[in-house]
Amino acid sequence: MITDIVQATFSALSTGCMYALVAMGVCLIYNSTHVINFAQGEFVMLGGMSMVALYVDLNMPLYLAIPASVAIAVIVGMALMKVAYRPGKSTSLLSVLIITIGASLVISGGVSHGWESQVRRFAPFSGDTPIKILGASVAPQSFWVIGVTFALVFGLVLFFQLTMHGKAMKACALDQTAASLLGIRVKGMVLLSFAMSAGLGAVGGIVITPLTLMSAAGGMLLAIKGFSAAMLGGMGSVVGAVLGGFVFSFLEAFTAGFLSSTLKELITFIVIINVLLFMPRGLMGPRVVEGLEEVEIFQD
Repeated sequence: MITDIVQATFSALSTGCMYALVAMGVCLIYNSTHVINFAQGEFVMLGGMSMVALYVDLNMPLYLAIPASVAIAVIVGMALMKVAYRPGKSTSLLSVLIITIGASLVISGGVSHGWESQVRRFAPFSGDTPIKILGASVAPQSFWVIGVTFALVFGLVLFFQLTMHGKAMKACALDQTAASLLGIRVKGMVLLSFAMSAGLGAVGGIVITPLTLMSAAGGMLLAIKGFSAAMLGGMGSVVGAVLGGFVFSFLEAFTAGFLSSTLKELITFIVIINVLLFMPRGLMGPRVVEGLEEVEIFQD
C-alpha cells in the first residue's frame, strides 16, 4: 500500500509540474492581454520535438541543443503575438482566441509534416536506471522535472517581485491604459509575456519528453489540461496555476491508481466543475472589491 502511494505521488508530481508550467504560460498571456492562448501546449510539444531534432537527429551537444530548442519556441511565441494581438487596436478577443487555436493547428501540422505521427524521445539526463524509494521505482528524470519546475516558479516569483520588467508586466495586467500613461511600453510587455510563456512551455517539453515521450499531436491535450489547471487555481494567479496543476495531477494519479484509469478524467472534471460553480474565481483567483475596483493579480 505504501509503495503504491509513493508511486502515485511521484507520478502526480511529475505530471503536475507539466500542467503547472502550461498553466503558468496561460496565466502570463492572460494577465497581459486577457486572452486565453490555446496554442500554449504546442510550445511544450515544440520544445520537446525540437530537442529530438537537434540532439538526436543532428547530434548537437546537449548544452547547445537545450537553448536552441527554447529559442525556437520563443521565436514562434513572439511571432504568434505579432499575428494575434495588437495592443490598442480594436481586434475582437474572440478573433484573437480563434487565431490562437489556428496557430495551434498550424504548429502541430508543421511538426507532423516532418515526423508524421511518430512518438519520439531522447535519452534522460541521468540515465534510465530507476531509483528505489520505499519500494517504488522512480525514474531519475522525474527529479529533473520537479527540480526544474520549482526553480522556474521561484525565478518567476522573483522576476515579478524584484525586477522593473516584472513590475511593468503587473501594471499592464491591472490597466494597460494607465500603464502606458506612466511610460510603460505595453506592446513590449505583451511581447515579453508571449516570449516567456513560450520559453516556459519549451523547457517543460524538454524535461518531460524523456519521461513521457512526445508527438506532434500532444500539444492540444496539454493546452486543455493547462487551461483547466489555470481555471481551477484561478485565472490570473501564477501561484494558483501551480496549485491547480498539482490538484489536477493528484486527482488523476490517485484515481487511476486506486479506482480505475477510465474514471480519472471524469472525476477530475467533476471536481473542477464544482469548484468553478461554487468558487467561480478558482482557488486563488484575483479578488475584486466592488466599488474600490481593487484587483490582486499575483498573490503570494
